[in-house]
Amino acid sequence: MQSANVVVITDTERDSPALEVAPIARRVLHEEVAGRLREWITEGLLAPGERLNERVLCARLAVSRTPLREAFKVLAAQNLVVLHPHRGASVAAPSPQDVRHLFELMAALEGLSGELAALRHDAAELREIRALHFEMLAAHARHDLPGYYRLNRAIHAAINACARNPMLTQTYDSVNLRIQNLRFRSNFNRAKWDAAVVEHQHMLEALERRDAPAMRALLEAHLRAKLEAVLEGVAASADQASNDVPSTAGAVR
Repeated sequence: MQSANVVVITDTERDSPALEVAPIARRVLHEEVAGRLREWITEGLLAPGERLNERVLCARLAVSRTPLREAFKVLAAQNLVVLHPHRGASVAAPSPQDVRHLFELMAALEGLSGELAALRHDAAELREIRALHFEMLAAHARHDLPGYYRLNRAIHAAINACARNPMLTQTYDSVNLRIQNLRFRSNFNRAKWDAAVVEHQHMLEALERRDAPAMRALLEAHLRAKLEAVLEGVAASADQASNDVPSTAGAVR
């Protein structure tokens, strides 16, 4: 006998449309806010180390503080934002050593992804990657870096999907999120951007040949070149910052 305080839902009632629950708007909203902030961090509109001003961001995004703070928590879990107790949040700023370690790991993940993709992709997937590649070339020709980078990112994600390894994809996505801004900035040098486009052409050709060792080597080299460009950019920014600071030599008596 069921207790009078226990509500029993029958199989018929469980399948009833009356029990269907609509998505919670607030959850959708904070995910949309997190996506927009992630995009701004990637494209450098929110710089590493920058304090995230809640009042300004609420105005720009036309949202209240609640979904904004929930979005901060999402990005903090992805290591893109640092939460400061009672002091708000700021964009994560990895050290040069962290950057090197992240790119070394990403190179290994990209290499494995490419090797497996060369062996496992099908004709439809190859056509999609080829179409994305030609769209990316058009964005490069227009000097449209944000458009180029979105297509570039889609190509790498498509290659990873061809690997058909969900454990690899999970780790790949987690690490890749942390270096999106750095990968974007690596194209600020036009010569290196042009070289990256050529490397992508070689990747497409290796995929078409199903040349797994070549795909691994190409993607690992691609990430090493990205790391080199990033570290050069970090060093140049540091030099510029030091030149902008007035000298205080001899000021202390």
